[in-house]
Amino acid sequence: MVRKEVVVEEVQKLMDKIENVRNVAIIAHVDHGKTTLTDSLVARAGLISKELAGEQRVLDYEEQEAQRGITIKSANISLGFKYEGEDYLINLIDTPGHVDFGFHVVRAMRAVDGVCLLVDAVEGVMPQTETNLRQALKERAKPILFINKVDRLINELKLDFNAMQQRFIKIITQVNKIIEESAPEDKKSEWLIKVDKGNVAFGTAFHKWALSISSMKRTGMTFKTIYEKCQAGDHKELVEKAPLDEVILEMVIKHLPNPREAQKYRIPVLWKNGDLESEEGKAMLACDPNGPTVGVVFGVVHDEHAGEVAVTRLFSGKLEKGKELYVASLKKNARIQQLGIFMGPDRVPAERVTAGNIAAIVGLKDVYVGETVSDKPIEPFEQIKHYSEPVITKSIEVKNQKDLPKLIEALRSLAKEDPTIKVTLNQETGEHLVSGNGELHLEIIEYKIKNEKGIPITTSPPIVLYHETVTKKSPEVEGKSPNKHNRLKFTVEPLPEAIHKAILEGEIPEGRPKGKELVEKLVSLGMPREEAKKVYDIYHGNMLVNATKGIQYLNEVEELLIQGFEEAMSQGPLAKEKVTGVLVKLVDALLHEDSIHRGPAQMLPTVKRPIYACMLLAGATLLEPKQKVLINTPQDYAGAVINLINGRRGTLLGMEQEGEMATITALLPVAEMFGFSNALRGATQGRAIWYQEYAGYHPMPQELVMKTVKEIRQRKGESPEPPTPEYFMEQ
Repeated sequence: MVRKEVVVEEVQKLMDKIENVRNVAIIAHVDHGKTTLTDSLVARAGLISKELAGEQRVLDYEEQEAQRGITIKSANISLGFKYEGEDYLINLIDTPGHVDFGFHVVRAMRAVDGVCLLVDAVEGVMPQTETNLRQALKERAKPILFINKVDRLINELKLDFNAMQQRFIKIITQVNKIIEESAPEDKKSEWLIKVDKGNVAFGTAFHKWALSISSMKRTGMTFKTIYEKCQAGDHKELVEKAPLDEVILEMVIKHLPNPREAQKYRIPVLWKNGDLESEEGKAMLACDPNGPTVGVVFGVVHDEHAGEVAVTRLFSGKLEKGKELYVASLKKNARIQQLGIFMGPDRVPAERVTAGNIAAIVGLKDVYVGETVSDKPIEPFEQIKHYSEPVITKSIEVKNQKDLPKLIEALRSLAKEDPTIKVTLNQETGEHLVSGNGELHLEIIEYKIKNEKGIPITTSPPIVLYHETVTKKSPEVEGKSPNKHNRLKFTVEPLPEAIHKAILEGEIPEGRPKGKELVEKLVSLGMPREEAKKVYDIYHGNMLVNATKGIQYLNEVEELLIQGFEEAMSQGPLAKEKVTGVLVKLVDALLHEDSIHRGPAQMLPTVKRPIYACMLLAGATLLEPKQKVLINTPQDYAGAVINLINGRRGTLLGMEQEGEMATITALLPVAEMFGFSNALRGATQGRAIWYQEYAGYHPMPQELVMKTVKEIRQRKGESPEPPTPEYFMEQ
């Protein structure tokens, strides 16, 4: 075993040789073997014994991770290796595979230049494999592939030699299809996975061996050898001739870029609005350690002794203790109090960290994931956009009122570590509403509050979050201010599908429009140019457009118009749920000449009431969140599984059969997913395996809308019947 302080000294020396640095994340579907693979690399660096690798799960160091046997959050480790006489530094991130913790994968992609994608040879490319790989390609991280658990094909599925090779070809073809669809245009052919390129390996992380084309040439081993040795259960010789760590390491070093190569094509995408000709732009493109300091915070870890630790990828310059950094969202400087690097569970002090590496900074208070830090104010990086959003809520209350400040602090630190958690306070009941991506996500939050923070709490059963939207265009509705001196006319209609999708995927930024890029983007998606030029605000996937001409004093009330629009979109008229996919147009206005008569108390109701009336006239309805569910079951039980899906308002998307097994894909409403695993276990005598992923919001069947609206309104303490358009039109 090696002392970690000694390792840090080594790592510091290696940081400076940028050509020999690799920033890599290991990504895969849940249970495909990421943490087991990571163990072999950690053992190779001398931090654990090789015998324990695969069982120790070094980077699953949280108690819940050990208990549940899954990775819950990303873990970082910097490892020094010798390869062909040269020293290399690999900054490695082990990411979760479970859909509820997808955000950890999304933000890790911001920090790395390459990914090692793991695919279970038996299960093949699963929903989360696809989601994680697409996210990596979106952030321009280059992939390599490791097909894991090869021995299962032979020992469990009893495949012959040809069938095993066919399975490999099928997996490589599926991975390449995703690369062809999502990789940058100029990188597609270079990034495709091919056996003869050497960027794919086959093996088993548990038994610690792997083969790639170059290791086959070196050792004279072939697929035939793998087949025979696995059949005989003889893994020893395979480990001696082709150890897993060596093969993976060689792929990482030969096929993944160093920071200097990667930043040339990554920075223009991650720093879209920045000036690449500026001093900072040039320094980042060159990954210059002597240039201005610029980095992005991709993780916030709460340390009970040190407070917030900002895990930062440094794109240029260097970091040292005592240095001042400008924090973009706070618009002020903060001093680095402690600097370190992560070695799995430990944060080890470091003297300095140079460009192209990953640092742990203490002293930047109130930072968030995606924060830009630099020497002086610069244009911030693109937001880190997550593909899913919270769909389930629980209310959390303290058992003893004296613990309330502790609960508020605990929720604040948890929301910083994981920005997909949404915390709101119900002003009327005083309870905290915590929203997450699924039941497991909320269970982990609950566990952390009770066990790690030691706060006794009570929680409600989970509640599903719905969205409100409209189905058609409304007539014009006029709103009068309470003092009758101001009039505003609005219409609402569904936001065109292509524009709504672009907002949700982060291609169109939310907030006030900046620059001409937005206009061109909207025009390319089919919006008339005149309208595109007059967008006031984009909020929660809704848009406010000023469709008036030559109205006096309008610019003076613009802020209040936007505020009223955002308030209306935060709580819709039907059930006070978030609104999405709505285009609101201001079509006419008559404003009092004296500003004293058009303050917030006059203008906000004049905006919100007609928008609500318009929405109700435009066929307001509910959208419900759905999950895409993939079920592997023996064929005998396929009928029972399909009945179960139909009984829970599911839509069958497809069914494939392979040997004795059937793979069923379906779309199910989140509201019908509670207790699903127990029902599935009963229907298949415990022989089905299932996975789920977020599938967005979909229109709810019309016959269920009013029943659900009444339930939500009662839960929120409102009268069960939703208001009529006339209620909002009466002034």
